[in-house]
Amino acid sequence: MKPQIKYIELKTSHNDDGPAWIAEVELSRSGRTIYFNGLALLGKGHGACTDLETGDIYWISGIKKNGKDRHRAGKGKIMVDRKILESYLDLRGLSLLHRNKYELIDILPTNKRKFAEIENS
Repeated sequence: MKPQIKYIELKTSHNDDGPAWIAEVELSRSGRTIYFNGLALLGKGHGACTDLETGDIYWISGIKKNGKDRHRAGKGKIMVDRKILESYLDLRGLSLLHRNKYELIDILPTNKRKFAEIENS
């Protein structure tokens, strides 16, 4: 499947204040597994996903054009993968990223073969 830009937030032990990213993700052929930043996240439906290695829960959703991706009770900067910055700005209709709300980072590629055995067992 074609990579997609998504909002990803770690929920385990963080409620609505977990680390959050806006990044390009890859989907498995079935669409149930999402590959992101060296992780394989198995979809549980309605945006909740489980890390195949650690069991941590993540929330994954599409990008909101109004920028309100994080829950209203959440706080903290959202990390944006610098590779997709221009695409993200275009999606939001912005010319600049507000540095008080966002931080540019480099997202790691995911070795999908590493997770093939786990997913197929």
